[in-house]
Amino acid sequence: MEATGTDEVEKIKSKFMSAWHNMKYSWVLKTKTYFSRNSPVFLLGKCYHFKTDGMYLALNSFQSYSAGALLNLCFCLTESGELSTDGSNFDKINTEISGNVEEFRKDFISRIWLTYREEFPQIKGSALTTDCGWGCTLRTGQMLLAQGLMLHFLGRAWVWPDALDVDSSDSESWTAHTVKKLTASFEASLTAEREPKILSNHHRGTLKRNWDESERRNEVYHRKIISWFGDSPLAAFGLHQLIEYGKKSGKIAGDWYGPAVVAHILRKAVEEARDPELQGVTVYVAQDCTVYSSDVIDRQCSFTDSGKADTKAVIILVPVRLGGERTNMDYLEFVKGILSLEYCVGIIGGKPKQSYYFAGFQDDSLIYMDPHYCQSFVDVSIKDFPLESFHCPSPKKMSFKKMDPSCTIGFYCRTVQDFEKASEEITKMLKSSSKEKYPLFTFVKGHSRDYDFASSPLHEENDLFSEDEKKRLKRFSTEEFVLL
Repeated sequence: MEATGTDEVEKIKSKFMSAWHNMKYSWVLKTKTYFSRNSPVFLLGKCYHFKTDGMYLALNSFQSYSAGALLNLCFCLTESGELSTDGSNFDKINTEISGNVEEFRKDFISRIWLTYREEFPQIKGSALTTDCGWGCTLRTGQMLLAQGLMLHFLGRAWVWPDALDVDSSDSESWTAHTVKKLTASFEASLTAEREPKILSNHHRGTLKRNWDESERRNEVYHRKIISWFGDSPLAAFGLHQLIEYGKKSGKIAGDWYGPAVVAHILRKAVEEARDPELQGVTVYVAQDCTVYSSDVIDRQCSFTDSGKADTKAVIILVPVRLGGERTNMDYLEFVKGILSLEYCVGIIGGKPKQSYYFAGFQDDSLIYMDPHYCQSFVDVSIKDFPLESFHCPSPKKMSFKKMDPSCTIGFYCRTVQDFEKASEEITKMLKSSSKEKYPLFTFVKGHSRDYDFASSPLHEENDLFSEDEKKRLKRFSTEEFVLL
């Protein structure tokens, strides 16, 4: 009887915390975001215009890039010439402008969104079942890696077919929808159900659609990529695994993680992944703001036991600082240039006390996805698990000058030729953006050992980080911003 009473108290406490977290972090989706119709918008290498003049030029100039898919988010033109996300006055947009806005919507919301979660399986070595308040940089790191995997398995032209079928039209109604899901999840727990069985209109439509082979394949990879980031101990890139790798650098669950530390954790996670699908991808982390070309190519090219060459795609992560205590505005054009490249998979950064995943820009404002929104645990091991909560319904913008100087920039190169081309383009950009003799980071030929640096650390059974890496991570840890 006493145990039953304790269980009821825990359930009430859980419900209260769920409501508190949702109220505390739901502001992320309730605020409006405005886009100018007079300036181009860049999103991970693709350009959009929200006015008729110049629209076709923008589309033709970036025809090698493509868009993804979305949720139902409405933009509107205001009298001041801006686009709002609240959906009012939408009829004022003419057909051509609306079409390009739609493409941007599809592209943005097709990116995988990973946020705070609660009520997931307990993290080993702690009593934590949520990352609310401390896990935002790990989440932004997950988003960057997820974008790299989407490019690898789905390509930049992939579109989520069901995106527009979601029946929410603004952030407030989406938040209400999430609250309903949280409530349903709680009620399901009272009846010992594992997961609330809620089928949205779009999900029912999915079951009825006759997909062709390509759509089936893409849907499989869409779900598989998300499942790798599930909040369970078995997920290759889930929070539980990332925290285990973080322990090797002195971090534990509940600590804050800086962008540089997360870069090394992501590298370890990819190295240790056992899924055969992930054996064709590797991660390289720049050493002291230097990318050693031969080290990257060595990671991309390996030989099997039979002597056959095996080439891997590489995700390059470059931890940098964009200034001292504050971001140096001289780096603005460089950051904009980076986000304009087809190779870019985003930036792990933020502003003081908050980490964001930066994916684009308009004028001097960065476009980002915010992980500071608490959602309930989704069991991704269940067939046809709901996808809505993994796609962000609303882009956010932030002035570049508010950005914290600590960040990690990410690139994806499918082949060695892609890497060589990317390094040439980025090097030119670094030189043109550097007013002094010292660029933000550099590409150099040869291996790190050729410059008297420690070579890539070997795997050790009980120690995933070398002593050199531990010192580097400790140094990075002291200079990162404290997270919310």
